[in-house]
Order: sequence, then C-alpha cells, then structure tokens
Amino acid sequence: MAIIEINKVIIVEGKTDKVQVENVLNEPIEIICTNGTLSVTKLDEIIDSTFHQDVFVLVDADEAGNKLRKQFKREFPEAQHIYIDKVYREVAAAPLQHIAAVLFRANFKVKRQYL
Repeated sequence: MAIIEINKVIIVEGKTDKVQVENVLNEPIEIICTNGTLSVTKLDEIIDSTFHQDVFVLVDADEAGNKLRKQFKREFPEAQHIYIDKVYREVAAAPLQHIAAVLFRANFKVKRQYL
C-alpha cells in the first residue's frame, strides 16, 4: 500500500466550510478547522504541524474572517490566502462552482463538474 504524502494544507473556519472544500477537491489535502477563533497556542500548533507544507487560508469574507486572516498574515506570513467573492460572505454559503474556481486559480486540482 502506497503512502500518500500531503504537501498542501487549507485552513478554514468551520466544519461546513471544510465539507464545501472537500466536495470540490480532487487531490488529497489536509483541511484544518479553526472553529472561528484562534488562540496563540492553537496558532503555534498549526504552524508547527504544517512546517514543511504549503499552507493556504480560506476564510469567510466577513468581520470574523477578516480578523482571522489578519492574524494569519501577521503570525504566519508564509501562508497563501485564497479569497471568496464578498457577495457570498461565507465559504459555506458559496456555490461549489465558485469554490472550485478560486481553488483552481490557486493551483488545486478540482473535480471537473464544478468548473
């Protein structure tokens, strides 16, 4: 049995965001949920556990998401940021086709039916 090495990590806010992203991805990706808030300890754990991986931040286009994004930019500047259209406000509320498109532009493999 082959071991699959996962090189990419996507950080999202909640479980419904994670489900939306999982629905469109067509490659093995680790998805970490912050559950909306992020303590310094949890942030340090994420940074330590993703040391040799490409980290992407996909959070809501609302006040809480912007606050979380700013925290990641300050504490984890190596992370790359993916943005959903502000019209949808939440990753969980965005159409799967939109999520697939933003992930595809960030060089993720997505399921064809969503493009």
